[in-house]
Amino acid sequence: MRNGVHPSYGPVVFRDRAANYTFLTRSTMTSEKTIEWEDGHTYPVVDVEISNVSHPFYTGTARVLDTAGRVERFERRYGKNG
Repeated sequence: MRNGVHPSYGPVVFRDRAANYTFLTRSTMTSEKTIEWEDGHTYPVVDVEISNVSHPFYTGTARVLDTAGRVERFERRYGKNG
């Protein structure tokens, strides 16, 4: 790789604020905030809104939309038989 072209790649802690879950991985993301990890080292921390712990697809708590209301509105607008 050429010097000065690619961003630095290092350990970063991602924190899911909704689920109170943190995980350490490697990334090119940076942050001014830091956190002391379980190994005693300090790493930059990036707050995320959703992760595999809080995402409805992974947790099985997907919200059901009001599809009946949408169907009724479609039928009112375009008729039942098209």
